[in-house]
Amino acid sequence: MRDSLDPTASEIEATAAEEAKTRKRPRPGERRLQILQVLAEMLQNPKGERVTTAALAAKIQVSEAALYRHFASKAQMFEGLISFIEQTVFGLINQINQKEESGLAQARGILQMLLFFAEKNPGMTRVLLGDALLQEDDRLQERITQVLDRVEASLKQALRIAQTQGGTWANVSQDEVSIRAAMLMSYVLGRWHRFARSGFKKLPTEASDISLRILLSE
Repeated sequence: MRDSLDPTASEIEATAAEEAKTRKRPRPGERRLQILQVLAEMLQNPKGERVTTAALAAKIQVSEAALYRHFASKAQMFEGLISFIEQTVFGLINQINQKEESGLAQARGILQMLLFFAEKNPGMTRVLLGDALLQEDDRLQERITQVLDRVEASLKQALRIAQTQGGTWANVSQDEVSIRAAMLMSYVLGRWHRFARSGFKKLPTEASDISLRILLSE
């Protein structure tokens, strides 16, 4: 005999449908998240067209006024995306650094993560490159530049750790560490640009193992 506490699939579906009817409005924060998710999806357009609030509202099937009840401006929507990128990327960098003791392994892990993140989030790639921020508030470009500068600083720190761990990297000067960190960041940016220019067809992780082995060799 079926336990009375174990509902059937049809009962679950009926309950969910009833809850959906009674809860017409999204829970607090749900609509904000939905707006950011749809904005990121629209930025994946291979043509790279500018996303307008009118198009965004139409996609979500709400009025533009409804958008502004959750975000004071379009710039604030993009700030939400940048905050997501920042939290995700640096959260992953912290995980990599905690897992890997080797400075070179940290640098390699950070680089692989940056390529993979872009590959899985094409719309976010356009934000990272600043393409999606053209004709938007200037402070957004400044904000994403700060994020990229922090990423480069993380790469530099990993290479400095490699300096202290002996081997051929022990002979690398501080100036060269800075130059190499900038070169690694340029490689990542180049892969992101290639990905975006190809309409998101040429994957940033393509042959990345060989590339990183060359870039991190002494």
